[in-house]
Order: sequence, then structure tokens, then C-alpha cells
Amino acid sequence: MTLTHLTPSDSCIMPASRRAAVGRPVATLALLLASWTSCTPAGDGADSPETGAVPSKPEARAPDYRLSADDTHNRFSATIEPVLRVPSGAVIEVFTKEATDGQLTPESTAEDIVSVAFDPIHPLTGPVFVDGAEPGDVLAVRLHEIEIGEWGWTAIFPGFGFLADEFTEPYLKTWRFAGGDTVARLSDRIAIPLHPFAGVMGVAPPTDSMLSTIPPRANGGNMDNRHLTAGTTVYFPVFVEGALFSIGDTHAAQGDGEVSGTAIEAPMRIVYQVNVIKGGRSLPEPQYETDEYYAVTAFAPTIDEAARKATRYMIDYLTAEHGLSRADAYVLASLAGDLKISEVVDVPHVLVSMHMPKSVLGL
Repeated sequence: MTLTHLTPSDSCIMPASRRAAVGRPVATLALLLASWTSCTPAGDGADSPETGAVPSKPEARAPDYRLSADDTHNRFSATIEPVLRVPSGAVIEVFTKEATDGQLTPESTAEDIVSVAFDPIHPLTGPVFVDGAEPGDVLAVRLHEIEIGEWGWTAIFPGFGFLADEFTEPYLKTWRFAGGDTVARLSDRIAIPLHPFAGVMGVAPPTDSMLSTIPPRANGGNMDNRHLTAGTTVYFPVFVEGALFSIGDTHAAQGDGEVSGTAIEAPMRIVYQVNVIKGGRSLPEPQYETDEYYAVTAFAPTIDEAARKATRYMIDYLTAEHGLSRADAYVLASLAGDLKISEVVDVPHVLVSMHMPKSVLGL
């Protein structure tokens, strides 16, 4: 394990009133978002919950801890030992590997695809044990920064992908990235906007089995949801003591669905913050939010089933957090909810999400 502990400055200590807000139900999400950091020295006149104003966007804070890309595993299990233990509220900087764990390099060609072994796929940085996290709690993970490394790749693996029976030949394209790049060029004419996020993030499931990271599950995992980018807060149900959070499979760009089976797979640097929420609404699967919307996720063997689950989860959220009847919530989900096919290739599960604009909810 490579671990550096950085001592936060006194100006980054969370006020007592904000620490209290972290333990309240998920309904107090505005206060929770305000509690992520307050690195502003006292007495500078900045808005704060103490004065009745909630900042619309929390300020980033220097990391308290750091994990290297060597601190990885590639299974989900309650038996995997944590590489780091942190208190609730900690900010962690992590580095991730690309999805094949070094089997592909910037010099690889399509001929190398057939020799890629799937057993090492998805090296995940972690797990991180969060003090105080217990089964039944919610772990809130605020994604502060996501930075792309120097290269990335996209491939077609024979036998894998939404149209695997049609695309049977191996394919590989690699990209090089420099600081300030905003697009990846497929050709001189076609430019793909860079939108980095982690394809896999999750907590440990309540099992001793060593589960594959390929499909998403209730603990999160390989959600391949391109909306889980910097500025997003993701909420995970906690199944084991300490939550045991891990992150990886980082993508520089991907469309909803990830139909060919891969995104632009690239190593990255991520800064995130963890907070334990106690006594709030229990979550069946991960949910997330930004300044613009609240969202739910649902996995299932088929898109239809996952879409139905996501619709029910949004109805549950609207009734629990906004006081709507189930009939009104169902109608609102139809009028303003936005179903998104997050991924269709991580067999045996697909993932569907639903977004609800906060402007509709008066937030």
C-alpha cells in the first residue's frame, strides 16, 4: 500500500452545525451539500448555513489522504481488506489504472485485443473503510475533481458488446491526451467531447464471495453512468461495516448505453469526499444528484425491467422527500422525469437511470 496522510488546515474544519446536518435524513440534501467543505476562514463574511444561506456549490478542499494506482483490487467482496481507513468527511485523492490493468498500452494494436484476459479487468483503487459507516446507513460520495491521464483506448472485443453477433473482428483505437484537451478526435472531422467519469464505483456487497466487477448491482459497481462526473454526489446503500468504497474503470468519454462495450478507457486522477448519513431514507440502489437534478439508478436483466424499477424508485423519492401522493409522483415522473439507458453491455445486468430536474421541484 502507498499511502500519504495530509493534515487538513484549521480553516477546513467543519462547523458543529454542519456536522449535525450530515447525520440527518437525505431530505436535508441542501445542508449536506453545504457541509462538504468550508475552507473559508471564519469572519470573511461568506454565506453559510449559520446565516441562513446555503452555498449553491461547495468549494473543493485539499486532500487529506492519497492512494496510488498500485492500491487496487478487481473484485467486490466484504472480505477484501481496506487499504485506507478515514473518518466521515475525509477528502481522498486517488489515481486509477485503465481498465485492462496494463494489458493494453499506447503502442498496442488490434492484434493485441485477442490476448487480453478478462480476469484482471477493472482494477479498482481501494477499498476505503469509512469510520462510522454501518449496514443501513448511506455513504455520500462527492466527486470534486476528475482529471484524464495521458492516453486512452477504445476497443471492440469479439463476443462482447450490444451487437456482438454483428461485429466479430477485433478493433482498437488509442488516443494521446495533453493538458487542456477538450476533445478526442476520431478523425480530422469528428471530435468527441471529453467528459471524464468513473465507470465503476461502489461499496462492498454483503457477501464473502469474490464477485466479478462486470455487472452493476445494488452496491453500485460497473454502472457505466456517464453522468457521474465532477460536481456529482452519489449516494450508496451501506451493506458492511466501513462501507469499503472503491473506484475505477475511468472513462474519458462515453455515450449513454456504451453500446460497443467500451468507452475511452483511460487512467485518471480523482478527488472525492465521503460522508456517512445516518437515520435517513434507506436506498435500495445508488442514487445521485447535481445542482440541476436528482436521479435514481436501477439494474435488471432487461431494459424494460430496469426502467420500471427506476420509475418506482423515483416515485419513492418524490413521495418520501417531497410529500407527493404516489399518483401525483407517478404523473410527475411521466411529465418531467427523464429515463436514461446508462449501459446495455455489462451482462447479466443493464442499468437505467431517471433524472428529475430540481427546477421542477422548486429547489
